[in-house]
Amino acid sequence: MPYSKPILVTGATGFVGSRVVRRVLDDGYEVRCLVRRPESAAATALEASGARLFVGDLRRPGGLAEALEGVGVAYFLVHMIGLGDDYPAIERAAATRFGAAAERAGVERIVYLGGLGDESVSKHLSARHETALALADAGPPLTYFRAAMVIGPGSESYELLRGIVQRLLVMPAPSWLETPTQPIGDRDLVAYMREALDLSESAGREVQVGVPEVVTHLELVNEMAAALGRRPPRRLALSAALARPATVAAGAAALTPGTPAIAAEISLGLTTPTVVTDASGAELFKTTPLPLAAVLGEAVDAAAAARA
Repeated sequence: MPYSKPILVTGATGFVGSRVVRRVLDDGYEVRCLVRRPESAAATALEASGARLFVGDLRRPGGLAEALEGVGVAYFLVHMIGLGDDYPAIERAAATRFGAAAERAGVERIVYLGGLGDESVSKHLSARHETALALADAGPPLTYFRAAMVIGPGSESYELLRGIVQRLLVMPAPSWLETPTQPIGDRDLVAYMREALDLSESAGREVQVGVPEVVTHLELVNEMAAALGRRPPRRLALSAALARPATVAAGAAALTPGTPAIAAEISLGLTTPTVVTDASGAELFKTTPLPLAAVLGEAVDAAAAARA
């Protein structure tokens, strides 16, 4: 352990945040979690595992000073999709507020998770990148992780992918679904984010992470089907004019077992490549991500074990 200062995790009840909390607790750190509803099942589970809860809402001023006092590293893992069309502005304001409060408290570093891909073509990706810029501008040095879809049981991307394979016999296959992507397993992503605590060299760096292989979105569906032991949906070739991203996004929202608004936003970003274009940040780390087939197999097995 490089130092004994507490770690603060925002977004701690979310899919990635809750896993980061448990991993850092397992390594002996004192962990604080900023939550809006301490009475929620997710928050009480974190408290039962050994984390200390602080109540605060990043959408509003105040409530941060006590949580940040004496903190060494703060994880900013909040995502505000679902709060309306202006969620990017809400995220930016929250990031600016949090960064400034962290700077005042003497926090040494912020760790943030954004998305891979050209942020200019997707509202979702743009919001993620602008949040990173706001944190960097207002706060202490930033370790900026960038990842495409995170695969693990319960993640929005995994649930959408599973829903496509299990619920569709035929799926539209416009040419823009041939765009490349490079997902990452939840366990590997959390390993990177935990290791960042030991790597002061990652401060001020962008760290792009993903599985070793690059696949298209259509190939990813096939890989998911193989992991589930099912036949993939039959592809129906359609022109981009007929299978527009907005139309597919609406279908994804109706199809997913997860959150419809998030599934729609994810789908709107499928037209742009989401691949690692600069591996230099990840090369600082010892973590080696698993291949895609192993990641999907782990996710399917974990989901089955949770249902047993």
